[in-house]
Amino acid sequence: MRFHFCLRGLIALCMSLGAIGRLSAQQPTLEDYQRLQDVVVRQEARLQQLETNRLPPIDNGASFYNVATSAAVESRLAELEEYLYAKGSEKGSSASGKPTIKWSGRIHADYWGFPEHSSGISDFEHPPTVPAAAINGTDVEDRFAFRRIRLGMQGDILDTMLYKLEFDVNNPGTPEYKDVYLGWKELPFNQTVLLGSQKRPIGLDHLNSSRYNVFMERPFVVEAFNEDARRVGLAAYGYTANEKYHWRYGVYSLENTATDGRFIGDSLQLSGNFRLSSSPWYDESSGGRGYFHWAVSGMYARPDGDNVGADTNSNDGRFRTRVEARPDSRWLNTGRIVGISDYEIVGFEGIVNVGAFQVVGEYQSNWSQREAAADLHFHGGYVYLSYFLTGEHQPYTRTSGTLGRVKPFENFFLVDRCCGGRGSGMGAWQLAARYSYLDISDENVLGGEGTNFTAGLNWFWTPYSKVQLNYINGNITNHADVNGSTAGNYQIIGTRFMVDF
Repeated sequence: MRFHFCLRGLIALCMSLGAIGRLSAQQPTLEDYQRLQDVVVRQEARLQQLETNRLPPIDNGASFYNVATSAAVESRLAELEEYLYAKGSEKGSSASGKPTIKWSGRIHADYWGFPEHSSGISDFEHPPTVPAAAINGTDVEDRFAFRRIRLGMQGDILDTMLYKLEFDVNNPGTPEYKDVYLGWKELPFNQTVLLGSQKRPIGLDHLNSSRYNVFMERPFVVEAFNEDARRVGLAAYGYTANEKYHWRYGVYSLENTATDGRFIGDSLQLSGNFRLSSSPWYDESSGGRGYFHWAVSGMYARPDGDNVGADTNSNDGRFRTRVEARPDSRWLNTGRIVGISDYEIVGFEGIVNVGAFQVVGEYQSNWSQREAAADLHFHGGYVYLSYFLTGEHQPYTRTSGTLGRVKPFENFFLVDRCCGGRGSGMGAWQLAARYSYLDISDENVLGGEGTNFTAGLNWFWTPYSKVQLNYINGNITNHADVNGSTAGNYQIIGTRFMVDF
């Protein structure tokens, strides 16, 4: 009985090893990889059991489960472990004992046209303070430009660290770094800590990747109060086990070092930022086609209000933005506000998504304190509606509280069929409309009061490529005098072709 029991065990073991050998000759999937791991664990346990319960000697005095058999099985198990180890490296895991690397990039090619605008807008585009403007009041010129030419790499450093490097060369004469950080992951409470250049957590539309935003450019308030978003800092990110809540907080330099890579000076101007978001309703049964998101964010900053000395690094309080397009100048601009000692920003966000339909809105309020003059209050917000004509939805990532990648039901294609005729796919089509408002004029600071209406059409060719069309109609009032102009209105047309990988 004992002999037959062990014999059956050895036969089962050999059959399992043979099956694994056949699998290894093919191109295994991730499921195969996981099954192989399970087999190795089970067979190692079985091997130990067989070695423990050796059979009594037979006629020649040798054990049925002899040394040769044991060595062969152990050799085969060693081969399988080596194979699994190699596959782990191919999958990009840190099991190889070396840092991993994953490349990424994006190309955004834009055309901007300015068919109609008043003389006041021409003055805002070419103010006397802009050295490149030879003649004030000239026309706002149409343009084709690469908005982003970005290349990056990221990966894991063994099991608990990570890194990311990302650079943009849309202006070849002045390249910029974007996300450049190292960090620690898998900390308690699902937390990650990052040290380096990263986005300050205020403004949903800024935290969303430019790959996924519904409109070509971000709204007034998001860019004015968090210009360029990224700063060097130390920040923590985390979420609850059920992914209902997500938070991020950190301390950041106010100096934007994207082009020179360094902060030099004795006066450290810093900001403290936080954001708490939640998705109390998320319809998992439909794959996230329905959800509700809310978030609150805040920022406390200590700029250099004196605007004197060699170590100011231009960190005075200043709030400015373009008009949700890409002209040369920022038509809404307070300039550097001398005397600001502190400022605080509070923001509120909301998203409601039901199938193909979505509503998104944000509001931010800014209180700035001056040492020798009256305090200031600026504010702004936006709301937009979007709808997929082809039935898709705008995905949402619960662990970051941001929008995700749209996946068309069918990709766009137009090809000749081998048997005649043509085959085609229509991609995904999305309509959107946004109203945006910003007021950065108060007391003797007149940065302007702007309103914008933007109509958008997005055609998704694949999950990684699309074309965007935007029509913008807006006006600016209550602006500081520029060549006699304090107001203006404009119409803008924009087109973007974009891919990412």
